[in-house]
Amino acid sequence: MNLQDLRTATSAFRKSTAMPALFIGHGSPMNALEDNAFTRMLRQQGEEIRKRQVPNAILVVSAHWLTRGSFVTLNEHPETIHDFGGFPAELFAMQYPAPGAPAYAQQAMALVPDLHGSDEWGLDHGTWTVLHHLFPEANVPVFQLSLDFYKTPAQHFALAAQLRELRQRGVLLVGSGNVVHNLRQSMPKLIAGDAQPYAWATEFDEWVEQRIERREFSQLLDVQQAGASGALAVPTPDHYWPLLYTLALAGPNEPIRHLFEEVSYGGISMRTLAVG
Repeated sequence: MNLQDLRTATSAFRKSTAMPALFIGHGSPMNALEDNAFTRMLRQQGEEIRKRQVPNAILVVSAHWLTRGSFVTLNEHPETIHDFGGFPAELFAMQYPAPGAPAYAQQAMALVPDLHGSDEWGLDHGTWTVLHHLFPEANVPVFQLSLDFYKTPAQHFALAAQLRELRQRGVLLVGSGNVVHNLRQSMPKLIAGDAQPYAWATEFDEWVEQRIERREFSQLLDVQQAGASGALAVPTPDHYWPLLYTLALAGPNEPIRHLFEEVSYGGISMRTLAVG
């Protein structure tokens, strides 16, 4: 199927009230098993979304699928990927058997010229550990969008903006990462059971919140603008980039609501927000 055929085929998909877009600070995979303030927030948010409008599909941009080039999954039955180690057997036994969404993946490819299809990925833990709480019945089709490690932040933001039309097609778009994600600095506190955040982590998390409140998204493309806290909070960009995807989907007058705010174990921000 060529690009014009894709555009013709997908233009027939029914339009709907714009679905929200979420950014979720997913934190530890153990959140899939736990009942805490964060997971209860996810369950409540899922209930609110379903009451408003059940999504036709869910597109997740996860920090854990890094590629050269940009890809969407075309799998009809994506596997549950346990891309971690050292956790309880109960976590490895968990499955999230949601169907894939190849038709919507093809629509995304029609909207973004340099987006390609792939069947070499499934649902990684940045996706299924949060969807397990948002949509516990796993009955909404899910597909993923990779992060091209060779794109600049501005290029990621521009790519995401091209996907806005999917929100009108009943697609819930979810960025899954962490605003602050420094595992090297957090591990000693985690081992010691010390949940107190570092000052630099709180500083950067609040800097991001302020830029969002002022809709100064362009400043968020360069974390160095936050000063020394930026380099500590974002030692690698993979967990930060999904935030840019969610913000790029926001209309000029759409509300952005902060659903959860916490910096835990020194340097992991669980900030979660909703556009629309």
